[in-house]
Amino acid sequence: MDYDYLFAIGQDSHRFRSYQENEFAPEGVQKLGGVMIQGAPLLEANSDGDVLLHALTNAISGITGVNILGAKADEMCLSQGITDSAEYLKEALNHLHGSEIIHVSFSVECKTPKLASYIYDIRLGVSVLLGIPVESVALTATSGEGLSAYGRGEGIMAICAITVRKAREV
Repeated sequence: MDYDYLFAIGQDSHRFRSYQENEFAPEGVQKLGGVMIQGAPLLEANSDGDVLLHALTNAISGITGVNILGAKADEMCLSQGITDSAEYLKEALNHLHGSEIIHVSFSVECKTPKLASYIYDIRLGVSVLLGIPVESVALTATSGEGLSAYGRGEGIMAICAITVRKAREV
């Protein structure tokens, strides 16, 4: 069988919540790649704010041309109460129609949380969500030497690149 290989990138970013005295605890639980990161600053978002799954969802939209984040995710979140970003990802995957993701690579920029001890768990979680081997999911993290708002600790940003294999119709 012949295949076409497609490539797309997605990006997402969220600002950390600003805290007013006694309104929020300064740290809580942040979700990245479906993994709970304890003691991390909370994010401003309607959903769980999982920038990794949002970037992945946007990359899939780059393949399918069907935008999930935006009106569809707002409907799921605000009208149906669905805040789990894995559900937005599943909606995006429904539009691949026989194409399969064969590799995913994430790059994250943030000052906090420190991700080194979570990298394997995040890779594993994403591999399970996509049904691909953990070796086909990569994740790097940087503080960017504090040159951007993310590196200065104001939020978190993720870029995701995906490779998709699509059976060629003959």
